[in-house]
This record gives sequence, structure tokens and C-alpha cells, in this order.
Amino acid sequence: MSKLAKKPLIIPDGVQAKLTDGVLEFSGKEGRLAVKVLPHITAELKDNQLSFTLSQPTKQGRANWGTIASLAKNAVEGVSKGFTKVLEIEGIGYKANMEGANLVLNVGLTHPVKLTPPSGIKLTLEKNMIKVSGMDKFLVGETAAKIRKVSPPEPYKGKGIHYQGEAVRRKAGKKVAGVGAAA
Repeated sequence: MSKLAKKPLIIPDGVQAKLTDGVLEFSGKEGRLAVKVLPHITAELKDNQLSFTLSQPTKQGRANWGTIASLAKNAVEGVSKGFTKVLEIEGIGYKANMEGANLVLNVGLTHPVKLTPPSGIKLTLEKNMIKVSGMDKFLVGETAAKIRKVSPPEPYKGKGIHYQGEAVRRKAGKKVAGVGAAA
């Protein structure tokens, strides 16, 4: 049973919701998003409250119940505020540049890596930080993961691209490991 789907989703001011032919459409100041209602679920919109009920109590139906509630919640938050992920670049000579809408990364490889963001995603640079923002939570996370995958942080010096606030697990180098063996 989904605890999230049992409670009705309250649509805030500035967000319009519409249910037509099994598709929930949300529009707000950031833009428009559509979420398809999953099988075995019934959606109902009354007085700026969106509620989901389980039409068939199957295993897949129970799984879809929480999923559709979470997707609708993320769509409402996306069209009203948007989502942002911040990546940090660490390392000597590691840098990023913007060429129009494209992001160009120089991160210790033999060639610069050029990344084109999908539509609806905005990339901004501030010194060694890359901000990925947009209204679709999935696209923001996927784009940030693709940028991080170009050069993930390595465990000895911590060089690479990592999320802001991410704890990079550090390993001891040869000097510390070799001290006890030499005696």
C-alpha cells in the first residue's frame, strides 16, 4: 500500500491541472508537463485536489499507485518551481566552457568533450560549478548523470566531476600503505 498515494495531492496556486483521456496535464510558470495515468489506477480532480484510487488490487496495480502519485507530485513541483542539480569540477586543469547551448568539458582526456543538453534543460556555469536546471525531474537527473559520467571522481586525489555535497570516498595512497611493510 502506498502511503503517498492515499493522501490527495493539493494543486498550489499558479498551477493548472487538467485530466483528459487518461492524461494529466499540468501547466505553470515554468511550462507544461503531461503525465499518462498508469494502468489499474483511476485519477480524480476536484477542487484543486488530485486523488488516485486503485481500480484493481493486483501487484502491478499497487506498484503503479505509488508511482503515478510520485510522478504527478514531481510534475506539479516542476511546473511551479523547477528542479536544479549542481555539479562541481575538481582537478588541476579541469574546466568547462559554454559554446552556445553546448557544454564543453576539458577534464584530463586527450580531447574536449562536447555535450548538448536535451530540450527543456538549461545549463549554466559559475567558475567550477555546472548548474543543470529544468522542469522535468527525470531529465535534470539524467543530464547531470551524463555530465558526471564523463569523468567521475577518482578515490585518490578526488579529481573529476561530482555532485555538490557528494561524499567522495578517499583511499590511502602507497606512502601510507607502505610504511608498515618496510620495517
